[in-house]
Amino acid sequence: MNHSINPSRTLAQDEAIQLQRNRLTSGQRWLSLAELALGSVIVIGHNVYHVIPNEVPILFVLGLISLRLRDGGWIALGLSRPVSWRRTLLCALGAAALRILLGALVIDPLTARFWPPAVAPSGADQITGHVMVALRWLLLVWTFAACGEEIGYRGYLLTRAADVGGRSKAAYWAAVLVVSVLFGYGHHYKGPAGMIDSGMAGLVLGAAFVLLGRNLWVCILAHGFIDTFGVIAAFLGWQS
Repeated sequence: MNHSINPSRTLAQDEAIQLQRNRLTSGQRWLSLAELALGSVIVIGHNVYHVIPNEVPILFVLGLISLRLRDGGWIALGLSRPVSWRRTLLCALGAAALRILLGALVIDPLTARFWPPAVAPSGADQITGHVMVALRWLLLVWTFAACGEEIGYRGYLLTRAADVGGRSKAAYWAAVLVVSVLFGYGHHYKGPAGMIDSGMAGLVLGAAFVLLGRNLWVCILAHGFIDTFGVIAAFLGWQS
């Protein structure tokens, strides 16, 4: 008797098992839509109408609770241990470089034709030449921005937006677009140019999340690198 394993059949079975695990009921998809709608209200309610406290801590907590109760926790969030930290780091550096170059070479020149430059975050003008201020900003960008925003936007909202479409490939890419728009509104204080620039950043980070197997570490590191570059530029007094 031949006891050899058919590799192609095994792969097909694995894919079928994974598809079954990812399949959502109608009720689960409606619940995800409700969560996405709630998240959108929170983002716009804070950043546009200023009637809700800062959205980042709220989305952070909601995301951790929702993904823990509905999906099992850290793995669903995209924070499982990467197969290769070296590859994760290199991909994060590449995503950060792409975002910075697109902003400087494409978005800034384009938006300058229609709107004033993006408004810097409050207090950013105090970074120039002040080491302790720059260090406090670095602490803020690596905790609140890199970890908080990526867990809230990419880890949580993008996952729930993809749920609505049944977690298909098309659903994930549609989710990238939807959450990038929300991410732009999350930086409403920057003005139209800044919102478009932040929306582009959301596209880059969301694309990295999807293309790299929903590895949120790439997004967290890339976001941290991007903002670290901004802090260094402000400290040195470079013109944006």
